[in-house]
Amino acid sequence: MILLGLNEYYDRKLAEGSIAGDGWIEGGIDFLLELDLEGRLCSIADLRERSGNKAISHPFRLPNIGNQALKHSNSGSDANLLWDNAAFVFGLGNKGALKLESMIRTIDQWLGTTNDPGIQAVRRFLQQGLEDRCHFERALSHPEYGEILQEGRVKVTFRVLQTPYQSVVYAPDVAAALERGLNSENFETILGTCLVTGEQNVVVEATHPVIKGVRNTQSSGASIVSFNKDSFNSYSKTQNFNAPIGKTVASRYVKALNALLDNSKQRLIVGDASVVFWAERQHGFENDFAFLFQEPAKDSPDAGTERIKALLESIHTGAYAEDSGTTRFYILGLAPNMARIAIRFWQVGTVAEHAGRIKQYFEDFAIVKPPTEPEFYSVWRILVNLAIQDKTENIPPNLAGQFMNSILEGTPYPITLLQAVLRRIRSDPEKRVKPVRAALIKAYLNRYHRFYSDSTYKEVERELDTNHPSEVYHIGRLFAALEKIQEESSPGLNATIRERFYGSACMTPNIVLPTLLRLKNHHLKKIDRKGRVVTFEGLLGEIMGKIKAFPAHLSLNEQGLFAIGYYHQRQEFFTSKKKEDSDASLQNKTGEED
Repeated sequence: MILLGLNEYYDRKLAEGSIAGDGWIEGGIDFLLELDLEGRLCSIADLRERSGNKAISHPFRLPNIGNQALKHSNSGSDANLLWDNAAFVFGLGNKGALKLESMIRTIDQWLGTTNDPGIQAVRRFLQQGLEDRCHFERALSHPEYGEILQEGRVKVTFRVLQTPYQSVVYAPDVAAALERGLNSENFETILGTCLVTGEQNVVVEATHPVIKGVRNTQSSGASIVSFNKDSFNSYSKTQNFNAPIGKTVASRYVKALNALLDNSKQRLIVGDASVVFWAERQHGFENDFAFLFQEPAKDSPDAGTERIKALLESIHTGAYAEDSGTTRFYILGLAPNMARIAIRFWQVGTVAEHAGRIKQYFEDFAIVKPPTEPEFYSVWRILVNLAIQDKTENIPPNLAGQFMNSILEGTPYPITLLQAVLRRIRSDPEKRVKPVRAALIKAYLNRYHRFYSDSTYKEVERELDTNHPSEVYHIGRLFAALEKIQEESSPGLNATIRERFYGSACMTPNIVLPTLLRLKNHHLKKIDRKGRVVTFEGLLGEIMGKIKAFPAHLSLNEQGLFAIGYYHQRQEFFTSKKKEDSDASLQNKTGEED
């Protein structure tokens, strides 16, 4: 299903003219060697573009005569047709002579009968260099580019000055040779039934082209389909003949996936997973999807927020109910696994289905918060607040994939998510229940009980709910009230009960809370403002009226409710303080006017 979806995406992009056809790949070229008809080097054109301190290769459509176009073996005998890295073009480094001979042999094998003067000039250039290394000296000792070429990594192709085409790779004979393809009698082929399309008697691809762009895979590329050890084989079949896929289909799905991974608008990072997404036909959801999950750019912090608001509004107005109700949308999460690529998740649904589930995700995470907090939390911001020291590299890789999968499926969030946030709250004495952590707990609990129906459970609201039926919720509120009393009685304390007792209170409240209730009398006596004391006593009475007894132990879900009650009450103190300040300011202003 994954490869079929990618193959269909290739067909769509080919019809749009935005992807290379069969026999070609999208690649980058750094230097163009300009030759005369005798194969002599006339000049070197630097095609690289600068982006800060980085040099970016110029995009080219390049002939791909096999799967080595993106990844060379160690044999030195798998040169590309009329283009390659400088080590092959000039025969540099280990097995340099073999590499240069491979360049010539590839031309002879594919274009040996050509009368094209440009191709013949390139062959002369290479042959003369093979016979006399001094022939390459003009390039390798070039005052500006010589050292770069000698390193062997830059990509090089040719232009023959007296020919009409931009590069020799665009010569008509090259296109004709590629059209003949690998079905030529010069190549050993095995026929079979393609598992992707069901087409029979097609040439089966032995080793699929490599995929580049999946984060943390090896730079030379990796594969989704690969059988490179005897223990992986069955029925005496070797390599990818164990899972036969047509040569053309293998090339197409890899091109489609590489194009997606190279397009920042259709790719995002979730934990260790590189996520790509596409629709079966052009749709604005493709452009918006990444903004719905990724952290906003620093130079455009409101861009993602506006798209999320547009998504929520469009669902309310029914904008996704017509054509988007049938337009399929694909989401593929890829994770690194040595030389292979693991499938972290794969989701297929209509645009309307995905939009509805994403809307529910944002509603799940809606919570009262300080004005300095983002209006919507990105997946990265949620996950990083669960990681040790709030660092990206400490995000548990499997957790990121499970979280994303639950969002897209509309299923309960993984229990590991709740475990991680509670563990992080206990290990972070300074911040404890930050807004994003409270939002995550609220989202987890509500979705869990929505899925596993419980008539006794009332969904947690966005803000303080003094009528919530859960005693544990009010125990969390009580802890917040006791902390606030201590703060106001002893301003400037280095450590409050939050730092010292939160972990114990949220797990074994019957051990900690009675002691803290006794100590609160001492703290109340130290508060000078008697009206404030009365307010606190009234609040404590209201909260204690909803608590029959302190439990000996709280389950994970109950620890979550404790945290939410604590957070809501803390936010209520903040909101009340702002209201008091606003009322006092208004009274002062009125008094001055009088």
